[in-house]
Amino acid sequence: MDGERIVIVEGITDKKKLKKVLDEEVEIICTHGTLGIERMEEMILDFNLDERSVYILVDEDDSGYKLRKQLTEELPHAEHIYIDKAFREVAATPEPEIARALLSRHFNVKPIYLI
Repeated sequence: MDGERIVIVEGITDKKKLKKVLDEEVEIICTHGTLGIERMEEMILDFNLDERSVYILVDEDDSGYKLRKQLTEELPHAEHIYIDKAFREVAATPEPEIARALLSRHFNVKPIYLI
């Protein structure tokens, strides 16, 4: 996979949380929940997802599992980033925890969150 990296999250608050922790420009797209087939296809085409390194970071709850499964079927090359199940939601996960998860996939994160 070449192309720029892109992270798929569920909601705006997740996106803001990632932007806060990341120390590099990474495109982040929100699904706003599970996707219909048309929206999924549009997203793949609009963001050229078949040609890019895709990372999936969704909540550890039923809707998150469903979305992850759906994205995995459509984007088998995508890599997964997981948060601790204890936090359930990406938005509720402490920044250092998010930083560690992103670091595990070789993203640059702000050093302040690596304490």
